[in-house]
Amino acid sequence: MSAMQAGADICAQSTHKIIGAMTQASFLQVRAGRVDINRVQQIMNLLQTTSPSYPLMASLDVARMQIATKGKELLNRAIELASYARREINKIPGLYCFGEEILGQPGAFAFDPTKITVNCKGLGLTGYELDQILADEYHIQMELSDLYNILAVGSFGDTKDKMDKFIEALREISDRYYGTRPAIGSVLDLPGIPKRAVTPRQAFNGKKRTVPLRESTGLVSAEFLLAYPPGIPIVCPGEIINEEVLDYVQALKDANLYVQGTEDPNVEYIKVLEL
Repeated sequence: MSAMQAGADICAQSTHKIIGAMTQASFLQVRAGRVDINRVQQIMNLLQTTSPSYPLMASLDVARMQIATKGKELLNRAIELASYARREINKIPGLYCFGEEILGQPGAFAFDPTKITVNCKGLGLTGYELDQILADEYHIQMELSDLYNILAVGSFGDTKDKMDKFIEALREISDRYYGTRPAIGSVLDLPGIPKRAVTPRQAFNGKKRTVPLRESTGLVSAEFLLAYPPGIPIVCPGEIINEEVLDYVQALKDANLYVQGTEDPNVEYIKVLEL
């Protein structure tokens, strides 16, 4: 089900990711009758350039035509290729690539077969380490990585030859690391949702001061703290920072994962609210 089918008023569709449009190209879908399309256009005119990129606009139209006329054939092939990769990866010691067997488990609503998520705990590697090995030694770029997984996204731009090179790279890495490191057993759980002291708007617009992150326990955050993936905030403006949050952030940083949201790019300092 698409966002619009689910009843969304407005949604952005990243055609540069989902189908074959050029990078930065996307559609803004608007539901007529519930949203004033003319007002949406007026707001966009205030925010966007008056000199749009015609190559990007043309690529949107070509991508739309391609998916309308050949979409089923192209996407079926992409799904078959991703399913093939999943089966082969699950034969590699130390790796697990989940499929429809996760449906029905807590947190699993549906399954996108084009998303190839490879869990590497059995190799004793973090997802970040595996991501780096693939990039540095095999010139294979993942979509993203976290503490335990890497994510490859299959599309109709892929070929069996390219997928086989990805699978073979994982096979070689497994041969090198499997059994040489202890498997990662315990999983770092997400911290609970912090208590809210004020609304995000009040925190964002309020008077702030900057403090070292490690000394921010009990203070009201004026910034976001999040790791990507999954991109879900650990702390939002207006929430009270606690020790559980700080321990989680430190664990992510120790694993060389990208923590962001603060003005400080190194996430050593955070802005808090002056109450």
